[in-house]
Amino acid sequence: MNSAQPQHTAGFHITTLPLLCAPEDTVTSSFASFIRAVRPEHLSPTVRQRSKRMILDSIGVGLVGSTTRVFDIALRYCREMYSSVAVSSVYGKPGVKLSPTLAAFTNGVATHSMDFDDTWHPATHPSGAILPALLAASQMLPSNTKPNGLDFLLAFNVGLEVQGRLMHFSTEAHDIPKRFHPPSVVGTLGSAAATAKLLSLSSAQCCHALGIAASLAGAPMANAATQAKPLHVGNATRLGLEAALLAGQGMEANPLILDDIPGCSGFSAFYSVYQPKPLSVPGEHHEFLLEKQDIAFKRFPAHLGMHWVVDAALSVRNLFINYAGSFSPSLIRTIMLKIPVSKYINRPFPSSEHQARHSFQFNACAALLDGEVGLGSFSESSIHRQELRELLDKVVVEHPEDNVANFDKMYGEVALLLHSGDILTGKCDTFYGHWRKPLSKESLLKKFRSNASHVLPEEKIEAIITMVDNLENLSDSSQLACSL
Repeated sequence: MNSAQPQHTAGFHITTLPLLCAPEDTVTSSFASFIRAVRPEHLSPTVRQRSKRMILDSIGVGLVGSTTRVFDIALRYCREMYSSVAVSSVYGKPGVKLSPTLAAFTNGVATHSMDFDDTWHPATHPSGAILPALLAASQMLPSNTKPNGLDFLLAFNVGLEVQGRLMHFSTEAHDIPKRFHPPSVVGTLGSAAATAKLLSLSSAQCCHALGIAASLAGAPMANAATQAKPLHVGNATRLGLEAALLAGQGMEANPLILDDIPGCSGFSAFYSVYQPKPLSVPGEHHEFLLEKQDIAFKRFPAHLGMHWVVDAALSVRNLFINYAGSFSPSLIRTIMLKIPVSKYINRPFPSSEHQARHSFQFNACAALLDGEVGLGSFSESSIHRQELRELLDKVVVEHPEDNVANFDKMYGEVALLLHSGDILTGKCDTFYGHWRKPLSKESLLKKFRSNASHVLPEEKIEAIITMVDNLENLSDSSQLACSL
């Protein structure tokens, strides 16, 4: 992307008329200026490598997510209810095309359909909220203005950076959420920022894209552990894309949407504690948040908190087998879980796959019984096994004061209280895949290949791996979307 910043236009019109601009020296204007001014050379090798890992993982979980019932519902809805120019690809459905916004929506649903997507700190699912929008937008643009792979990678990192900076506006965002699902809020604005960058919108248009996105943001935590939860990510990526397109056509919004204006809440409406800070326009260097805060990648499809209790359960299971010679549930009197207080993931007897993915109790017992947790663990037959239900009946939960509901501080502990009076304990402070113990390249590739193999042949899988690994050298970024 050269310094002239050519506008990538498509079938829609990007206005060049003067727009209402945010006053200078405001938080909102600083974000808009950052989106406009940041350049590929600001991406450090670490940021490039980490963000490409995120892109590959997100594509993989989206591909395997295209096999789920909730994805089928979303796709059928889009195909039957809407008729429009279909130019953008759908995960795992070769030959199927939708309009850009609906393709983004459907692929966002796929990405979060199994709760298999990445998680950042403060807590959100960053990739699924922005990648589908960028993939869809890259196919929307005419052939003579296609952004290259480096443009695409930069736009992706702009979307990450905006999400991360917004979450640092409030101390509330550091803990496991209670009121709203974070990707439905920061993800929507991240999608708008990423797409605005890819479309080369002006600073004023970037400002209005953020403001429009804020009016499209939000989803309640009450819909966690239901089929509606994947809609949060689908809507975030879709509505952020729509916000950028509307801004590109001249729609205006409040130019102070990120600022803290007493008596008239903007983005501060989502937080009771809100302290916005400007985002500096990059000079010769810019340190992205991804440089300092890596991402957590999940080894199995469930809420991130489940990974602590599963690793603790696997640890104590090994101790139990060494103790008894085999895993014998009849020897267990009580299963004690020490977990943080978080109502929506404390589910003693889940009755659906989505509830099971959000149940400390279920995941601990599944790991104890089977010695692993994977895709098959959340099938109807697995969830309703009699032997699993008998283990769930033995579970008792404690909430130690030092075990806080924060993905950077929590731990999982599983203790087996045996009829003999002996007690065996397993504890996990940091699971494999957490940002403090990141997945190796080999483990990430193994996960991607396994996920993608559900819908793609081996040659396509390897081609995607190569394409993402060499994304900076791709002359036309829409080739990535076309390969899915």
